[in-house]
Amino acid sequence: MKRILVTGGAGFLGSHLCERLLVEGHEVLCVDNFYTGLRSNIVHFIGNPFFEVMRHDICFPLYVEVDEIYNLACPASPIHYQFDPVQTTKTSVHGAINMLGLAKRLKARVFQASTSEVYGDPEVHPQPEAYWGNVNPIGYRSCYDEGKRCAETLFFDYYRQHRLKIKVARIFNTYGPRMHPNDGRVVSNFIIQALRGEPITVYGNGKQTRSFCYVDDMIDAFIRLMNSPDGITGPVNLGNPSEFTILELAHKVIELTDSKSKIVFKPLPHDDPVQRQPKINLARKVLKWKPRVALEDGLRETIAYFRSLGPRDLK
Repeated sequence: MKRILVTGGAGFLGSHLCERLLVEGHEVLCVDNFYTGLRSNIVHFIGNPFFEVMRHDICFPLYVEVDEIYNLACPASPIHYQFDPVQTTKTSVHGAINMLGLAKRLKARVFQASTSEVYGDPEVHPQPEAYWGNVNPIGYRSCYDEGKRCAETLFFDYYRQHRLKIKVARIFNTYGPRMHPNDGRVVSNFIIQALRGEPITVYGNGKQTRSFCYVDDMIDAFIRLMNSPDGITGPVNLGNPSEFTILELAHKVIELTDSKSKIVFKPLPHDDPVQRQPKINLARKVLKWKPRVALEDGLRETIAYFRSLGPRDLK
């Protein structure tokens, strides 16, 4: 049994990670400031004697004793991270400094949840880890994109300077149960609009592409990366390489929900990437990992989750 810290543990990915670690027999310390995390995501763990939750903002130092650290804390949807962009950057940068300092003191492995947004609006397709990206440093999305890029810099400087045991994952679009109903991400947006019978909002012409990875596959990749040999630091792309247009996703959601919703088009947001597809050769090679859940199967599970919330929670 290990004692494992998960920052952002009440969030979408964090709660699934906490659950998986508990199932594997570990003791889990869930840390969250509940800015975007939901208590409903973790309430069913509260009776477990090996689960502890602590309200804390990782922009401030944390003094605990653990064996491993998963740093997932940061708003991850444009609506949430653009609401308070200064705080978003602080969470990525100050949070990384504090978690790296904790890991250094404890001589613990530390995992950084980075993002495909470090590639910006890519000029290379699909995106390999060696690609440095095409990021606007002063745009509306920069608080998140550049915050995560700076966090990666800090992780690798700690690795080189202090020989810290780091694991850096670049996460591509992930979806599944426990997504925040109002996070503004495309999968949750489309499902909720379809369930309400409202128009499906597609930005731009809908021909921009994304690659969608089901949450169970992503958590499996997290565990494999954390448990990989010390020499495997990353960054490692984690995502599903199957590429879909936003318009294809909209039609699929309408079909699976049996909705009467119509599709409407609105202007594309600032700096919205035209293409997003991970090259996962490295994950296949070093982690022996590849996603297994097809988009249609994952959407069915996600739709069932949002249906279970009821009309009140979908407002």
